Amino acid sequence: MIRLANKIDLCSCTIIHQDVVERATAEMQDHEISIKLSELFKLFADPTRIKLLNALYISEMCVCDIAACLNMTHSAISHQLRLLKMYNLVKSRKEGKVVYYSLADSHVTDILSKGLEHINE
Repeated sequence: MIRLANKIDLCSCTIIHQDVVERATAEMQDHEISIKLSELFKLFADPTRIKLLNALYISEMCVCDIAACLNMTHSAISHQLRLLKMYNLVKSRKEGKVVYYSLADSHVTDILSKGLEHINE
């Protein structure tokens, strides 16, 4: 568990640094992008989805494999996969009657890797 510092450093400055404020305001993403980014990070806020993504980080898997790996029902895994697929975090491919899932692209791998790197510092 992450512990928050007991004491928060407060700024005693009362001068607004106008150049910094103007630059930040000009370069900030618009509200719609902030909403989309927030929704993306919400997907990573669920331990089950993190475990599922971690399993797919290791190997491409079908629903049966993921269910066995995470000790969950096929229905629960399918629900999570639908959500992750809707946000382009996972992709699927069909081979005969079997559908295999994998991470959508290197961006998802990077997000997982950077998150792990950050918490392990």
